[in-house]
Amino acid sequence: MLIALSCLKLYSQDTYVFFGSFNWDKDTEGIYVYQLDTLKGKLSKVSSAGGVLNPSFLALSPNGKYLFACTESKTKNAGSVSSFAFDPGKKTLRFINSQKSGGENPVYLTVHQSGKWLVNGNYTEGSFAVYPLGADGTIQPAVQNFRFSEGSVDPGRQERAHIHAAVFSPESDYLFLPDLGADKIRAYQFESEKSEPAVIAEKPFTATTPGSGPRHFTFHPNGKFAYCIEEMGGAVSAYAYKNGQLNNLQRIYTHSEQYKNNFEGSDIHISPDGRFLYASNRGSENNIAIFSIQNDGTLKTAGYQSTRGKHPRTFALDETGKFMIVTNVVSGDAFVFRRDA
Repeated sequence: MLIALSCLKLYSQDTYVFFGSFNWDKDTEGIYVYQLDTLKGKLSKVSSAGGVLNPSFLALSPNGKYLFACTESKTKNAGSVSSFAFDPGKKTLRFINSQKSGGENPVYLTVHQSGKWLVNGNYTEGSFAVYPLGADGTIQPAVQNFRFSEGSVDPGRQERAHIHAAVFSPESDYLFLPDLGADKIRAYQFESEKSEPAVIAEKPFTATTPGSGPRHFTFHPNGKFAYCIEEMGGAVSAYAYKNGQLNNLQRIYTHSEQYKNNFEGSDIHISPDGRFLYASNRGSENNIAIFSIQNDGTLKTAGYQSTRGKHPRTFALDETGKFMIVTNVVSGDAFVFRRDA
C-alpha cells in the first residue's frame, strides 16, 4: 500500500487525519481515517473505505462533513472524482457518488469556501473541471472543462500541458493552476454565483522559469504573498499577490548543495502563524526543506528534516501547527513530527 496524501481537520477537540493511497485494487482499502492525539502525536486508525481505485489526493469541505478524492488516478482512459460523508460521532466514512474527472489522471482537488463548488486538475491531458456540489455532498456533473495543449522546453516531461494543482485565492475570487508542462501558473477569475463560475483572468498566466515544472501552490495566511514549488527545477518561487496578479519576489532552491543533481520537489505548506514555509524534496534527499518567511515575503533557508522514508509526495500540518504528518509513497509509510514553533 502506497500512501499518497494526508489531510487534517479539527472537529471540536478531535483531530482526524485522512490518508489517500494508490491501492491498485478496489477490493482493498483505499482511504484511511486516523485520529491524532494532539498531546502525544500518536495516530490511531478509526475508519477506512474501499470500493474506489487509487484515491490519490483528498480535499475536505469547509464544514468538514465531506471528503472528496481523486479516484482512478494513473489509470489509462479513466479518471474520476468521488465524494464521501464523514461522521465524526460514529467515526465512519460513507461513499456518496462519483463523476468523471474530465481527463485522465486527476491529481488535485480543491473546494470553494462557499462549499458549493469543486475543482479538479487533470495531469495527463492538462485540464481542469468545475463541478457544482449539493448540500448533501453530492458531486454534480461538471459545468466547465478547460484543456490546454502547449508544452515547454523539456521534450521528455513537457511535451504538453500538465495541470498539477488548483488553488483558490484567499478571498476565493481567483483560481490558480500550476501547469508543469507549460511552465505557467494559470489564473481564472471565479464568480461563484454564476452557473459557469470560472472566467479567464485579465492576466491569464504568470510565466515561470523554463524547465522548472511548477507543481503545488499556496498562499500566506496574510493573503499578501504566494509560493509555488517546482517539481523539475528544485526551487520555490515567492510572489507578491494582489487582485488576482502575482509579481515575482524571489526564487530559492529547496535542496542542499549535496543533492543538487538529484531532487524532485513535491508539496508546500506554511505554518498557521505564517512564520515558516515547508517544502518536500524527493529523489536522494527525501526531506522537508524549512524556510523562515521574512517580512517582505522572501524566504531564508533554516534547515532540513529527513522524512524517514522514500519519496515524500505530500504532507500536512494540523490546524494548531503543533504537528506535521509526512507520507512517503515508495516506502509506503507516514510519520508524525512535532513542530518547534
